[in-house]
Amino acid sequence: MRREGGLARQLLRSDLVLIAAALMASGLGALLVHSATRGDFGSAYLVRHLLNLGIGVVLALLVVRLDRSVLRTLAPFVYLAGVLGLVLVLTPLGSQINGSRSWIQLPGGFSVQPSELAKVGLCVALPMLLAPAAERRQRPRPREVLLAGVVTGVPVLLVMAQPDLGSALVLVALALGVLVVSGASWPWLAGVALAGVAAVTAAFTTPLLSDYQRDRLTAFLDPTVDPLGIGYQTQQVRRAIAGGGWGGQGLHSGELTSSGAIPFQETDFVFSAAGEELGFVGAAFIVLLLGLLVARIALAGTRTEDPFVRLVCWAVAAWFAVQSVENIGMNLGLLPVTGLPLPFLSYGGSSMFACWAAVGIVIAVTRPPARRRV
Repeated sequence: MRREGGLARQLLRSDLVLIAAALMASGLGALLVHSATRGDFGSAYLVRHLLNLGIGVVLALLVVRLDRSVLRTLAPFVYLAGVLGLVLVLTPLGSQINGSRSWIQLPGGFSVQPSELAKVGLCVALPMLLAPAAERRQRPRPREVLLAGVVTGVPVLLVMAQPDLGSALVLVALALGVLVVSGASWPWLAGVALAGVAAVTAAFTTPLLSDYQRDRLTAFLDPTVDPLGIGYQTQQVRRAIAGGGWGGQGLHSGELTSSGAIPFQETDFVFSAAGEELGFVGAAFIVLLLGLLVARIALAGTRTEDPFVRLVCWAVAAWFAVQSVENIGMNLGLLPVTGLPLPFLSYGGSSMFACWAAVGIVIAVTRPPARRRV
């Protein structure tokens, strides 16, 4: 007997709507990144973005070929790789950008952000720990929940030490989502939530956050405090989105986007380029597209009888949902600026690689097993 089908046949048995949504979001991101950077850098950022996208898709295709049992076996190693990366960031190998020591510089001008790998690691490590309880048709035992808390707490504390408040919040939300779906009792869920609140409170009340990050929070509360600094950035972002109106000013025709008036627009504030150039209609389409992507992943988790698969899907869905809400919220001035990229759309290799690897994992674990033939 031998197993049917190669990679193409495996993909055809996958969620084509999910794949199409991820590709469409990435394609829109390429257009918006080019629009936000072409004034000063020509097509350099577009080329790098497309290269990152290509590498991300290749990573997804490699992951898709793995069986769900293999992914379950590899989960501890992926998690440990993410933790090791977070440790290395805090050594002289780490590089500080915008008040956060979150990057490791590589030869050739490339850099990686280990917190993105940590998200992928947590998406498979927590389901590996909590799935056995569901397979026993029981709630997770206290020791299993405590172990899940430790597994979550290690990368969260390392990320906070950088400090990177945005990624820490995503990791906590991801863990909370997995615990909810696993059936953990409410006292445990409340404990995880309180631990997250305590971490955020500590960040605000101790010298953990850098002056740059504190200025971001101050500008959120009152953009007029630093009109020539971080306040200028947030005001320009809101001006760009408001100036787009219903239909936008046209791709590559946004006044503020074309002039390069918005710092870091290709990364943190790529949604503002959509708001200005594509208008409310285009920005709403991006929101719906990301919502569709999250919904398809969550739906895949509800359709399976395998607890490990269900928890993996909900972990990835929680990650994409929370990060998208935070990024779009900070662009609209509804949430503080935390430096989180918009999944699939923002410029940045680490984020693109992690997002596509997560899509590959979802496809791999939810794909129906291939039939065997003689």
